[in-house]
Amino acid sequence: MKLNIAVLAGDGIGPEVIDQAVKVSDAIAKKFNHQIHWKPALTGAAAIDAVGDPYPDTTHDICASSDAVLFGAIGHPRFDNDPSAKVRPEQG
Repeated sequence: MKLNIAVLAGDGIGPEVIDQAVKVSDAIAKKFNHQIHWKPALTGAAAIDAVGDPYPDTTHDICASSDAVLFGAIGHPRFDNDPSAKVRPEQG
């Protein structure tokens, strides 16, 4: 089986958890002769910092063209303490 999986690592602990989930998934894929093509994309605070949008169109396109989405935690204390923020990671 060949799979295209979008990887939205997110923020905070999200990237750490996603890294481990990818390792586990790769080990399972190897054991059962599957191929996984990982397609990373930005979301949350990382996306806001990079492009000003918590869920950019490029991320949506990657997700829409994938067989599945591996989605990590999103959010950042910088936004928790700013109730006037117009854009928040959770909007991703």
